[in-house]
Amino acid sequence: MAIQSILATHVKEAVKKIHNVEIDQIEFQPTRKDFEGDVTLVTFPMLRQVKTNPAKLGQEIGNYLQENVAEVSHFNVVQGFLNIVLSNSFYLNFFGNMKNREDFGILPPAQDAKGIMVEYSSPNTNKPLHLGHIRNNLLGYSVSEILKAAGNKVYKTQIINDRGIHICKSMLAWERFGNGETPASTGLKGDKLVGNYYVKFDQEYKKEISELKEKGLSEDAAKAEAPILVEAKQMLLKWEAGDPEVVALWEKMNQWVYDGFEKTYDALGVDFDKNYYESNTYLLGKDVVNQGLEKGVFYKKDDGSVWIDLTDEGLDEKIVLRSDGTAVYMTQDIGTAIQRVKDFDINGMVYTVGNEQDYHFKVLFLILKKLGFDWADYLYHLSYGMVDLPSGKMKSREGTVVDADDLIVEMKETARTISEELGKLDGYSEEEKDELYRTIGLGALKYYILKVDPKKRILFDPKESVDFQGNTGPFIQYTYARIQSIIRKANFDHSKEVPTDYQLHDKEKELIKQLQLYPGTVQLAAENHSPALIANYTYDLVKEFNSFYQNVTILGADELEEKIFRVQLSKAVGNVIKSSFALLGIEVPERM
Repeated sequence: MAIQSILATHVKEAVKKIHNVEIDQIEFQPTRKDFEGDVTLVTFPMLRQVKTNPAKLGQEIGNYLQENVAEVSHFNVVQGFLNIVLSNSFYLNFFGNMKNREDFGILPPAQDAKGIMVEYSSPNTNKPLHLGHIRNNLLGYSVSEILKAAGNKVYKTQIINDRGIHICKSMLAWERFGNGETPASTGLKGDKLVGNYYVKFDQEYKKEISELKEKGLSEDAAKAEAPILVEAKQMLLKWEAGDPEVVALWEKMNQWVYDGFEKTYDALGVDFDKNYYESNTYLLGKDVVNQGLEKGVFYKKDDGSVWIDLTDEGLDEKIVLRSDGTAVYMTQDIGTAIQRVKDFDINGMVYTVGNEQDYHFKVLFLILKKLGFDWADYLYHLSYGMVDLPSGKMKSREGTVVDADDLIVEMKETARTISEELGKLDGYSEEEKDELYRTIGLGALKYYILKVDPKKRILFDPKESVDFQGNTGPFIQYTYARIQSIIRKANFDHSKEVPTDYQLHDKEKELIKQLQLYPGTVQLAAENHSPALIANYTYDLVKEFNSFYQNVTILGADELEEKIFRVQLSKAVGNVIKSSFALLGIEVPERM
């Protein structure tokens, strides 16, 4: 906060003038609620350099600041804590400069700034997106928007896992049991249709295993020799060899899935600047392994496989190329990272991937550093915990997954039910109601997930998330709508400037203080890759506004200048709510 750097300069001057000591450590903190003051100087750390008692030092510095700093009104000292009261004009000047700025707290990217690439979603093409993908998408999108707001160029990307045995399982099951059905003929989204055949494959595979076990085979042998799996593996080999029929089927079914994903992304409100496909990247990285062998970063074992030894770094040995010369995931990730730096003007990457991959990314980042890439210092794994529903964890092959599309629909319906119970929607058309339920339902889902530190596991309760009270999306949306209602009802010109000697009410001052924290919160959230900091800041701002609303008359104030100022203040709070919620990917309704 700028005022603290101004005060710090004058505190140093004061100590130099009174005690002839150059101090190097100055500690400020917000003044405790039970004392008068806006910012508190803690004198104790200074006593290492200044030989006096803390209360006396506080008094001396307070006198100096009051005489020499226009922004300081008065002060009090409590046991070595110097509580500084900032002047009315300080807050009015700040407010006058920010009140009409819709971009308050948001920095434009520097002209010469290199970009950051944020990877998120990165699904497999054999099934629809599920609840875990929702957390991934919301985190990745929000972190992208926060990094952008902090003055960075940002590129959003995903790598789509469009090849491998899992895709062939869906393809084979569709060939055997599909009777040529398509998304158009069934009315199903393409990702749902393909996902159904992945489940169908699993059911048939289990049947065949049971039959083989009855014939006397062991569990392991039955799993390996089940004809449907053998055929799926043959199909993968045909795909790798470029068999035209298999490749055509692969392209057709993958396109069904992409069309389905696009609808989910659209409903969720996330987007991408560039898609990478594993079928194009899985051969990347092999050439780098050869360069690494020459540099001595990797070593070859007797069977011809290539490894890296990271035991000195507290990790273990990791394979980067199999003995038959085929790549592993690590190789591919090395190659893809290098390719992205070639494709885009970037100097950093953020990988939004679940915490079960923590070790993988430690190894990946270390390998890239050892290979000598300077941008490898700016790689970040945005690791996050699982999402559970009250009914238990999600499973995929048996078809009992918590489907992303179904959850989005359920959120909208939950919002509809709760809104109808509250019965506040007179005069809305059915179309307007529908749009409002979508905004509330999605806002509830996004806020509930993003307000939690990414690393923590979440138990997601749809009904609890749509509560209109407490730390929820709808509570904040409702406050925003209340502010818009105040502005609509203001039947006077509230664009006028208030007099410079306007005396702030304590509640007005507290609200301005909260607004002052927004730019710093955006920067902090970017540094920590944490949407939770934005979510919880917004909740604090809204609580402060509701306290102001309950304690101060806005439209019914005695003086016109009070009405004007309070409407302006309400509007500025609304702008910041809208801005901070946009960083979380959440819309705000004009009325509720």
